[in-house]
Amino acid sequence: MAYLHKLNIWNVFFCGFMTMFRGAFTALVTPMLEDGSVDYGDFRKLVKSQLEGGINGLVPLGTTAETPTLEEDEEDKIIEIVFEEVRAFEKANNKKIPIILGAGSNCTKDAVRYCERAKKAGADAVLVVTPYYNKPSDEGIYRHFEAVSKVGIPVVVYNIQGRTGRNIETSLLERIVQVPNMVAVKEASGNVSQMMDVIAKIKLKNPDFAVLSGDDSLSLPLIAAGGDGVISVVSNIAPTEVTNLVQSALNDDMSKARELHYKLLPFFKAAFVDGNPSSIKYAMSTKGMIKPCVRLPLVEVKESAKSVIENALKECNL
Repeated sequence: MAYLHKLNIWNVFFCGFMTMFRGAFTALVTPMLEDGSVDYGDFRKLVKSQLEGGINGLVPLGTTAETPTLEEDEEDKIIEIVFEEVRAFEKANNKKIPIILGAGSNCTKDAVRYCERAKKAGADAVLVVTPYYNKPSDEGIYRHFEAVSKVGIPVVVYNIQGRTGRNIETSLLERIVQVPNMVAVKEASGNVSQMMDVIAKIKLKNPDFAVLSGDDSLSLPLIAAGGDGVISVVSNIAPTEVTNLVQSALNDDMSKARELHYKLLPFFKAAFVDGNPSSIKYAMSTKGMIKPCVRLPLVEVKESAKSVIENALKECNL
């Protein structure tokens, strides 16, 4: 009986881990004031609204957070707020909300340090981007992920050639996922064929490995092909709608998922019309959620982009 009890506990834990990285996860923006300082009050409100909106998980300190422009004390405060609000929500609702903390850098030593910070904070995983600007070889990319894996925290590999200058080909990802603690990939190559290749060659052999879209407009096709969800920009303003789309697709209610996908499609496009996160921040500002402020080298959206964003919000009834 004791053995069966232990087995049941393990099954609950294992199944929970398998489902932890499935669903809709918001790549949180970092609200800012006109003077360029972080608006921690609006950030706390944003986290609360995400949790109340039913989002499956949160991803602070990613690309959308303008992390390269943040000071480490600002990052520490953001981490503190996220954990305070998530832990309070979990306790009140008896519900687990995974936190995937951004820990990317083009300096492997710094990436390791950020992973250690995330582990100490209690994050469920880290999001580690391909080293950017350096344009390392395949061997260099592999060793980068090998180094962060040794911290002992689950790692989500972030593949986004448009921002890093290097695409993680499926053959290289196959090698990387053999390293301990590699639990998922955020696939933002924009190449649906490559995404399906990742599913065919990695996920079908290892169903516990999660394949997440890094592009809101590709969430539905990725899930239909066997993927697990999205790390979303649009869910900053529409957590309920994006979560409903993703969960409908994951539950094989494709009719409902398609309906929601095409309803949101105009804004999926508009949310990047003048760069990210400038576009989504402007959209959120029209709803009084945050100010449209960003830090250099980013600037606020052009007037022509504002009308595109406003029209898309109206068309999507957001």
